[in-house]
Amino acid sequence: MGNVMMQSCKCSISKEQGSRIYWLGRYAERAFTTLKSLERLYDKVIDRDPQHYKKYLECFGLNDIYGDYKAFFRSFIFDKNNFCSAAYSLERAYDNGIELREAISTDSLAYLQLAKDKLKSAETAPQGLVVALMPLEDILYGFYGCFIDRVYNEEIRDIFLCAKSVERVELYLRLKYRSDKILAEAERMCGFLKRIPENTPYRYNKNVLEELMDMILSEKYIGKEFEAISLVNSIFDGGAA
Repeated sequence: MGNVMMQSCKCSISKEQGSRIYWLGRYAERAFTTLKSLERLYDKVIDRDPQHYKKYLECFGLNDIYGDYKAFFRSFIFDKNNFCSAAYSLERAYDNGIELREAISTDSLAYLQLAKDKLKSAETAPQGLVVALMPLEDILYGFYGCFIDRVYNEEIRDIFLCAKSVERVELYLRLKYRSDKILAEAERMCGFLKRIPENTPYRYNKNVLEELMDMILSEKYIGKEFEAISLVNSIFDGGAA
């Protein structure tokens, strides 16, 4: 579920529920962005360089233990024991969703189950990997939309959206997205952070956030992506790794 240090305060949800909402948002976004990134990487590997997948591994500080791109993609998409895989993130999102089913609605949870089922069926799909995975994007968009539509507790929505944006900033930095996309998402993250009421456990560290935004605005993070990622994961006291 992850570990974010909670402060003693009066809020409308429990500390455990707040933590699960946060990690639901992060893991759901991690699965989504991972699939999107791997889809683009697959095109590069097929069209240009079969060894290009190694650059993706470098973004996570990992060595190539796969030997070829086919084994790499199978692991990073379908292997539930690979912490960096879409399957692992989707499983963790679902685990948190199960515990939150009354708060997020059974309809929202159904989208996560549908995403899991689609991912499993894609593993043996005859039409090809990318084609088989394409519906997953729409399913996860459906989950996000259903969550926003069916959750009436503003605090829950804000924590979820904040977590989703925090995860996207981290992955955009790690995967070396264009600077304008990183900045746009970082600014959106700041907006979500400011919307979380002061009487909730998720109060961000202002100094850490300012240091991170200074790196992003000045593009000082280039070549120092891991340093910036460490700041992202320290926005909340105690970290959110």
